[in-house]
This record gives sequence, structure tokens and C-alpha cells, in this order.
Amino acid sequence: MVGLRSHLLLSFLLLLSCSAEARVSSEAEALLAWKSTVENQTALQSWTANGMMGSPCRWFGVSCDAEGGITKIHLPRASLGGNLTGFEFSAFDSLVSLNLSQCNLSGPIPPQIGSLSKLTHLNLSRNILSGRLPPTLSNLTRLSLLYLGNNMISGELDPRLFSNLTELQFLELQNNNFTGKIPSEIGLLTNLVELAINNNRLNGSIPYEIGNLKHLDAISLYGNHLTGPIPASIGNLTHLTMFYLHQNHLSGPIPHDIVKCTKLVKIFLYDNDLSGSVPPGLANFSFLETLHLSENNLSGPLPQVCRESPLVVFTAAFNSFTCTMPGSLRNCTTLVRVRLESNFLSGYLDRDFGVYPKLNYLDLSNNKLKGVLSPYWGSCLKLTLLKVAGNEIGGTIPNELSKLSVLEVLDLSSNHITELIPGHLGNLSSLYQLNLGENRLSGSIPSQLGHLSRLKDLDLSSNELGGPMPEQLWKCSKLWNLVLAMNNLNGSISPQVGNLALQGTLNLSHNRLAGNIPPQIAKLAVEYLDLSHNVLSGKVPPSFALMTSLTSVDFSYNELEGPIPDSKFFLLSAPTAFSNNKNMCGPVQGFQPCNAKLSGSAVRKKSHKLWIILGVSSSVVLLLIVVLLRKSMLSRQRTKCASVRIAGLNSRNVFSVLNYDGKVVYEDIVKATEGFDDKYCIGEGGSGRVYRALLPMGHALAVKKIKSSEGDEIEQITASFINEIRLLTAIRHRNNVKFYGFCSSGPHKFLVYDLIERGSLASTLNNGGEAAQLDWRRRAEIVRDIARALCYIRNILLNTEYKAFLSDFGISRILKPDSSNWTAVAGTYGYVAPELAYTMSLTEKCDVYSFGVLALEVIIGKHPAELGISLNSLQSKQSVELEDLLDARLPPPADRITVNEVKAIVKQARSCIDVDPNRRPTMREVSQALLEN
Repeated sequence: MVGLRSHLLLSFLLLLSCSAEARVSSEAEALLAWKSTVENQTALQSWTANGMMGSPCRWFGVSCDAEGGITKIHLPRASLGGNLTGFEFSAFDSLVSLNLSQCNLSGPIPPQIGSLSKLTHLNLSRNILSGRLPPTLSNLTRLSLLYLGNNMISGELDPRLFSNLTELQFLELQNNNFTGKIPSEIGLLTNLVELAINNNRLNGSIPYEIGNLKHLDAISLYGNHLTGPIPASIGNLTHLTMFYLHQNHLSGPIPHDIVKCTKLVKIFLYDNDLSGSVPPGLANFSFLETLHLSENNLSGPLPQVCRESPLVVFTAAFNSFTCTMPGSLRNCTTLVRVRLESNFLSGYLDRDFGVYPKLNYLDLSNNKLKGVLSPYWGSCLKLTLLKVAGNEIGGTIPNELSKLSVLEVLDLSSNHITELIPGHLGNLSSLYQLNLGENRLSGSIPSQLGHLSRLKDLDLSSNELGGPMPEQLWKCSKLWNLVLAMNNLNGSISPQVGNLALQGTLNLSHNRLAGNIPPQIAKLAVEYLDLSHNVLSGKVPPSFALMTSLTSVDFSYNELEGPIPDSKFFLLSAPTAFSNNKNMCGPVQGFQPCNAKLSGSAVRKKSHKLWIILGVSSSVVLLLIVVLLRKSMLSRQRTKCASVRIAGLNSRNVFSVLNYDGKVVYEDIVKATEGFDDKYCIGEGGSGRVYRALLPMGHALAVKKIKSSEGDEIEQITASFINEIRLLTAIRHRNNVKFYGFCSSGPHKFLVYDLIERGSLASTLNNGGEAAQLDWRRRAEIVRDIARALCYIRNILLNTEYKAFLSDFGISRILKPDSSNWTAVAGTYGYVAPELAYTMSLTEKCDVYSFGVLALEVIIGKHPAELGISLNSLQSKQSVELEDLLDARLPPPADRITVNEVKAIVKQARSCIDVDPNRRPTMREVSQALLEN
């Protein structure tokens, strides 16, 4: 009998062993089958059925229980690629934890995932998953953690997801495309500690039942389209520390019951439509560090914050707060950032504020503050921004402000400040924006301002300043905007103004400046030029006709004479821009035509501007070059240059030459590339291939050979092609690749550029050694360079000094609109704006989107998708931490200036890739924002 029992026990154990082995084999086969479907198997090299690693329990990212059944599959940041369709979920009946975050997975979440009945942790965040959530997710009733954030999942939130998963403690669905309302069933998740559904497209109100989540520590519903009031039931969440409801359309008052949430550390309510007063009880919070109330319709007095708590950040800007400044702020030494601008606050600046050793940002602009600038501000040594513009502040500018060595922005404009501008301000070596306009300052402009080597914006307008503009001012070579209007400045405009980097505004109007207008101004790429209401004499330099960046000019009320510059922009400008001068002439309404000897055309012919002469040849068409000649030869050639004449538009052969034998240059290019052999190809795009050509005289060129479709005739495409040439020759931006000319002969078309030796930005970032040379400062400068160019960003080249240059101004547009290749105009995959998929309409905002993607690529070191980061998730301002985005091949930026530069780039890039084109900024706004950091 004993023997029989032993035999039965042995048989049972053997059966269990066989069953376990069969299960292990089945799980291993399922994983290997899925491995075969992923695109990048680098992280799965140990997944093999052979040798020592044959057991899946030894595979990377896999854990097992005592019986050998797989319990955990953890492969975060593996960048696998592929999808989950081939994952056999039903094979893993012991699985309790699945983490495939940042694996670059796409496609839908299969409904078979509902078979993982023992699963407690599911993390599929930061992928590119799409489609709707499968209803079978509600079968995973043991889940305590569900992370699906930072994907492209859409559809409405299924109420069953909340009614069945009552064990959930952590729920993250942020940065997706969920629509509809938040189901009231969310109140059934009574164990929830963290709730994040931010940055979706949810609408409707916040359900009152959310007050049932009494264990909640953090709630993030920001970045949606939620409306209605904040429910009073929020007061039940007494464990709440993080409260993020910003960037919605919430209305009504801040509920008084919020004062019951005494453990709150961070409150973000900005950018809503909240009204009424702030509950005074907020002043009693002992742990409050951040309070964001900006951009609402709140009124009444500010709360007495920082009385009990170590407040660090306090913003209440763009509201209707009244009364005096809260007295508790004076001794709040923990403050780091304060924004209270654009309210109706009163009080005295020198009485209501103390010394803040940690403060780095203070904006009190556009209120009703009085008093004077206290010398104690000079003790806030970490200040980087100080704005008190638009108040009623009097007194003088204290010399103590010169101690603020890290100050970057100082705006004291629109006040009643008097007396002299202290020369000590020249010691503010970090300053890049100085605005003292609309005050009562007198005396001369101090020469010490010329020491501000980083200064980009200077506004001293509407004061009582006199004397000449100091010569030292022209040493501020990085100036972007210079506004000195509405003063009593005299003397002349120095030719050294051409040394500046002005690309925004030059406004010297309403002064007493005399003498000629220096032609060096034509070197500037300014958009707004105002020299009106002075006593300037002589002629407007004809070279001004070449200022293609201008959008507004005003030369009125001077003593000018002679022709109005002969360019389309000047001739279409309002006549008032030239009115009330001595004797100006030209084809502008209200002005006499000029004498033929003084015509703009004749004057322009005398210009030494390098233009291109087009001719017709019976055999070959060529193009090119100007800068190829040695300096001595170039000097002689320039004196012979004539203006552009475009001819032969209907000819089969067209070439462009500048005092050079085009046929010879063409033959040199063909010979240098051995008939455009592939070994000389250095790049390829949608519209053609680029070749490196080294000419006999030693000059290296980049020659772009344009693709031609079958049946294309020169007559059909010449007009578009010539328009491209006109565009390329008109571009005068320092960050555009220099264009030398073109060649068109029958079906063959070429564009010739300066060769940027270092090659493409993509190749540099993909090369570990070269990428390491691109430190954060260089990367920030590259992004700023790209933004400055305001052009297409598909082909970005770097010269040997790591300066960014742009080429290819939409050459694909020479394709016929009805051609099958018309989609080439959409640009490079991964960089095109989403709206092109359904509108095929190119706008400026498409380029803005592309710029945003590229800017992120410069910071990350790869296209975001290569790291499993969806562009949709990056739209959020807080969804991905900055440190998670930085190129790991470089040490993190250490100094504060570089950190701010990188942060500004990421911030602007995120706004550029907004799915809604109307919410994207313009490139000019982006460029100016980056220049302010």
C-alpha cells in the first residue's frame, strides 16, 4: 500500500514537472516569436533558445517565480520598435508586471491584453501607441498601477475602466488624444494616490465624485478643455500635495473648501477663467511652495502668502487684483520667482519689498506702485530679471543695481524716474535687455553702456536725453533692437552702426540728428527702420534697395532729397514714409519722377552688388560663380559687375554667369564629379542629389543636380525655376548658404552653392565623436541661427566653426502641381506638420512645426521618435522632464546661462510642435524669444 502511494505521488510530481516545463517552453516560444517582429533587437540579444541562455528566466528583462513561470517583463527605454500585435498575451498566465515604456512601440493595444488576469503593474508609457483603449483592459481587476501616458491613444474614457479597476493606486493617461468627459465613475477608484489625465482634449466639468478619492496625493488635469467650476468636494482630498488644473477653461471662484487641503505644496490654477477672490485661508498652508494664479479674472486682495510656509514661487499676473501688496511678502526670504504684473496693485516699492537672497525673477510691471527704486535691490544678487515697468515709480536709478552681476533683463520703462542714467550700469556684464524708455531721464547716454557685450535690446526712447550718440555704443555688436526715439540727441549717425547685428528695429526718430544717412545701414537685416523727424540731409543710399528684410520704413520730416530707393518694397511703401522732405523723387504717388541721370535704375547699375547675368547658349547652360576668384581677381571683377538681367525664359538653354565663362565652369564641374559619379554624392533630398566638386583653382562647391520627371519640358518649368533663382539671389541672411548660380540645359538643372565643409547636422549628431564636440553652448547657438534664418529647415549644414546654415528653399516646388511627385513638397518624413496629411497646404506654421522638431533633435541628439518619445507628448510643458531630453553623450549643462538657454529652446520647440497650427508661434516670435535667453 505504501509503495502504491509513493508511486502515485511520484507520478503526480512528474506530471507537475512536465506541466511546468511545457508552460516555460510555451512562454519562451511566445517571447521569441514577438522578438522576431521588433525592429531593434539590441536589448534582446540574450533572448535565445540555444545554450546557457535557453531558459527565459535568464533573459534580459525577464523574471520568474520558483516554478519557472514568467512574472515580470521589464524592458524600459529599450527602443525596440514594432508593435504589440504579435505579443501572445495569453501565454503568460503568471505575469504580474509588464513594463515596455519608451520602447518606440506603435499601433493599437491589442484586446488580448485583457487575458493577463494576474497583472498588477502595466506600463506602456512613452511610446507611439494609437487607437482606442480596448474594453478588455477592465478585466485586469488586480491592477494597482496603469501607466499609458505619452502616447497617441484616442477616443473617450470608458467608464468600465474606472468601475472595474478599483485596486488602482496610480493612473497616468496624460499626453494622449482622449476626448469626451471624465466619467463620474472615477469616484470609484478610492485607492487612487496619483491621477494624471493632463494634456488631452477632454471637455465638460470635473465630476463632483472626484472628492471620493480621499487618498489622492497628486491630481493633474491640466492642458484640457475642461469647463465649469472647481467642485467644492476638492476639500475632501486632505492628503493632496500637488494640485494641477491649469490651462483649462474653468470658471467660477476658487472653492473655499480648498483651505481644508492643508498639505498642499504646489497649486497650479493659471490660464483659466476663474473669478472672485482668493480664499484667505491659503495663507495658513504650512507647506505651500508654489502658487500659480496667473491669467484668470481673479480680483480682491492678494492672500497673505508666506506667512506660514516657505513660499518659493508666487505668480498672480494678468488678473484684476487690487489693494496693497501683502505685508507678508516683505520678509519672505525663500522667494525665488515672483510675477505679479498686469494687475491694479498699489503700495510703495521701497516699503513693501525687502531683501531676497534667493530671488532670481521679479516682474511687477503694469500696476499702480509708487515709491522709489530702493538701493536694497542691489543685495538681491541672484536676480536675472527685474521688471517694474508701467508704474508710478519716481526717484533715480540707484548705483547699487550695478552689483547685480547676473542680471539679464532690466525694464524700468514707463515710470517717472529722473536725472542721469548711471554709468555703473555698464558693469552689468550679463545684461541683454535694457529698457529705460518713457521716463524723465536727462543728460547724455553714458559711454559705459558700450561695455554691455551681450546686450541685444536697448530702449532709451521718450526721455530727455541729449548730446551725440556715444561711439562706444557701436561696440555692442550683438544688438538686435536699438530704440532711441523721442529724445534730444544731436550729431550724426556714425557709419559704425553697420557693425551691429541689428535684425529687429532701428528707431532713431524724433531727435535732432543731422548729416547724411550712412550707407552702412544697408548691411543691417532690420525689419523696422525709422529715421523720421530729424534734420538728416543728402540722399537715401541706393544700397537700401537691397535691404530685403524690411517690413516698415519712415524717412519723413527730414531734409532728404534725391530718388526713393528703387525696389519693390520702397516703391509700394506709403507715400507718408517719405513726405515732408526737401526734394525726394521717384515713381511713388505724390512725388515727381526723377531725372533720368538720377534714376534709381542708373544709380543701382553703379552698385558693386554681386548679381548674375543670364544669357543663352546653343549647347550648354551653365551657372555660377562669384566668390571662386582670388581676392585680387575678385576685387577687379567687382568693378565690372552689372545688375541682374533675366533673359531667355522661353529658351531651352539658360545659364547664369558673373564675368566668367559659364561653359568652362560647367565643364569643370562635370570633370570634377566624373560625370556626377555616386562617389562624389554627399547628400540626397526629395528634389535632387548634392555633389562635391573641387574645381581646378582649388575651390570646393556643392552642386545640387535637380531631379527631372519624365516628359518635363524646360518651357513648362522655367518660370518656376527662375522664381527659385530670384528667391535665392534675394536672400541676404548670414545663416543662409551662399548661392553662386545655376545651370539649365534641356532636362538638366543644377544649383551651385558654397560648400559647407562639416556636412549635415544629422550626420554630425549621429557621429559620437563629432556630437561630443557640439557642447550645449554650440547647440544653443545652432538653434538660434536656424531660427534667425526664418526659412526651410530641411537641409541644415554646419561650417567648420559649427555655425548653422540653411539651404534648399523649396526647390521641390518646381515640380508640376499635377505631378505624382507633388507630395515631395511636404518635406522630410518625421519633420512635416500633421495638417499636411490632410490639407496639403503649406503655410509658415508648417515650417514652424519642422523647426520645433529639429530644435528638439539638436537637444536630444536624435529624432525624438528614435528614443520612443512621441511628439504629441512633447507638446506638454511638463510631461517630459528636461533631464530626460538631454543628449546623454554630453554632461548636463552646468552654468545657469546655458541651462536657461537650453530650457528656452525646449520651451519654444514644444510650442512649435503644437498640433493646432493656430497655437504655434511665428518664427519671428520664436527667434526673439531665443535671443532673450
